[in-house]
Amino acid sequence: MNDTVDKLVIFLAKRDGIDKLVKTFQYVSKLVHWHVESTQPVIAERFKHWEVASGLSRKAFRTGRFLTGFNLLRRSPGSTPTLRILAVLANSGEMVYWFFDHFLWLSRIGTLEPKFARRMSFISAFGEAFGYVFFIISDFIQMKEGLNKERKLLIGSELENNTNSDVKERTLREIKAERVMRLMGVAANVADFIIAVADIEPNPFLQPCSCSGNQWIGLFLVRLVQKLAFVKRI
Repeated sequence: MNDTVDKLVIFLAKRDGIDKLVKTFQYVSKLVHWHVESTQPVIAERFKHWEVASGLSRKAFRTGRFLTGFNLLRRSPGSTPTLRILAVLANSGEMVYWFFDHFLWLSRIGTLEPKFARRMSFISAFGEAFGYVFFIISDFIQMKEGLNKERKLLIGSELENNTNSDVKERTLREIKAERVMRLMGVAANVADFIIAVADIEPNPFLQPCSCSGNQWIGLFLVRLVQKLAFVKRI
């Protein structure tokens, strides 16, 4: 039975589609701004305003999002001790990201002192990058488990002699489909990780490439996340 937190998380998840759409606006406008900044500064400035407005709108849509990680840890932390530890670390980083993002938003719109924006941005981006590391590790571990299961199925060690081939083929297809989904998830998390690290300031490592490579990574990430969301609904 769903409790209050479950119901709240389900309610908040209804905004994910809008968030993905606005995310597309944000990164497309970021790309256009970067592309025309040196040649058409007036147009670049307009797209910069669109990017900033989209970013602030997304922060508003994501209010309370940190409860998603908390609820996931309550309901399904992992099937093994290793996966449980990784889930705690990954979701803790993500919860820090979502939670402090609220204060970054309030600082950006002027409700809180603007001086807090830089500090909140650092904490939020650091938590996000921290969480993605363990999400990626967890996905690789589960892909390895899937490969082992697939190998056993192929040699017939997990299926009894009276099991028909249709069941075996269906199980193999499910394993392969899950592996593809996890590979797509890893690609999205790697792109998100790079963007999160670039947002950490001061940052002597990624600043030289933050105005070029990250723009393309961001747009790729949006398209990939949208594809993931579409496949999950099928």
